Amino acid sequence: MTENLRYFTPDRTDFAALRAMGRTVFADTFGHLYDTEPFSNFLEKAYGPGGTMERDLGDPSVQWLVAASDDENMVGYAKLSQLKAPVPAPRLGAMELQQIYVLRPWHGHGVADRLMEWALDQARVERTPEVYLTVFDHNERAKRFYTRYGFAEVGRCNFVLGDRVDDDRVWRKKLLP
Repeated sequence: MTENLRYFTPDRTDFAALRAMGRTVFADTFGHLYDTEPFSNFLEKAYGPGGTMERDLGDPSVQWLVAASDDENMVGYAKLSQLKAPVPAPRLGAMELQQIYVLRPWHGHGVADRLMEWALDQARVERTPEVYLTVFDHNERAKRFYTRYGFAEVGRCNFVLGDRVDDDRVWRKKLLP
């Protein structure tokens, strides 16, 4: 299934499709955890016009890779940036894998693997000493995936959505000694 995918770097003209896919993946994965109103507000701030995603698309320090199917529908993306997450004692030049999102029908078809390999390759090209990410404590599938790539838990941080505070875990992969 992955042999029919096209990978590309998105630009602002891809925002509507990227937004729709990001919202779908986030809602499918986490929507059952939150009340409707705060969840809708979060989605608008993160994926709405002028929100986080659109700003990041215009930020040259944020790197993206999108996977699209033969019919040009986006099926996944990865987003890599300079470190923004609160982490314990990061090394200078550390990066953050902010997201690897893949639509549910494409799980298990190698899309996330290709996106992860791209992100780690980008970090190595930049001679990044380590890459961090955060993951929801109860997202066991994601934690198994990150473990396969050599990430290990190094701390905790909070993810706040509405009145709910979730326990996220901070994970790190060292790339340089």
